[in-house]
Amino acid sequence: MNNKYELIYEGKAKKVFSHNDLDKVIIEFKDDATAFNALKKAKFEGKGKLNCLISARIFKLLIKNNIPTHFLELKNENTMIAKKIEVIPLEIVLRNTAYGSLCKQTTIKSGTDLARPLIDIYLKNDELNDPLITKDRIELMNILSSKDLDLIIDLTLKINGILKSFFKNIQLKLVDFKLEFGYDLKKNIILGDEISPDNCRFWDLNQKNDTILSLDKDRFRNDLGGLIEAYSEIYRRINNFL
Repeated sequence: MNNKYELIYEGKAKKVFSHNDLDKVIIEFKDDATAFNALKKAKFEGKGKLNCLISARIFKLLIKNNIPTHFLELKNENTMIAKKIEVIPLEIVLRNTAYGSLCKQTTIKSGTDLARPLIDIYLKNDELNDPLITKDRIELMNILSSKDLDLIIDLTLKINGILKSFFKNIQLKLVDFKLEFGYDLKKNIILGDEISPDNCRFWDLNQKNDTILSLDKDRFRNDLGGLIEAYSEIYRRINNFL
C-alpha cells in the first residue's frame, strides 16, 4: 500500500487505510487466519485475495437486492474501496442450522435445521471475549436505540433470505454467518466488514453421504487442512453462477 494512505485500523484479517476522498476508506485483506479470539494463528498465501473477491461478489449481489452496504469497488484483487463508516460494536450472528457454540450452550443437537432463523448478538470486545448480549443490555450501554437494533435485525433477516437461496443454487448450505453494521456519514445504517468463508459457515450439498464437508474457516479451526482449496472452491462456484 502506498505510504500516502494512512493506516486507520488493523484488525485480525484486514487493514483499513485513509482515502483521498474523506467519505471513503481502502480495505486491504490480509492472508492471516485466526481462531478462538486469535489464540490460534496462521498465514495462508492467497487467503486475503479470495476473501476480498468473494466479498466483492456477494456485496454486489446484496446491493442489487436493495441492501445498503459499504462496498463501492475493487481497487485490486485483495483491496476494496468502501464507504467510511462508524462501526457499531456488535456482531450479529444468524443461524439457520445448529452448530458450534449454540449446541454447547443449549440442548439442541448439532446439525438440527432450525424452525426459523435464530439471531444471536455479541458485544464486539476482545477483552471480554465477545460475550453474548441481550437487547436490554444493548440499550443500557447506549450502544444504539431499539429502533436501530430492530432495523439491523430486519436487514439481517433479509440478507439471510437472499444469501440462503443464492448459496443453495451453487450447492452450498448456509449454516450460519456473522455480520457487522455501521453508520455512514449521513447516519444511515449500512452493512460493513466482509462476507466470506471467514465469517460464514458453508457445508457442501454435493456430498453424497451424511458426512459434512466444511468449505469455510472450520477447516482451520478444526485442523482439517485444505483451507485455500475450500475458499477457492467457493469462489469458483460463485464466479460460475454470477
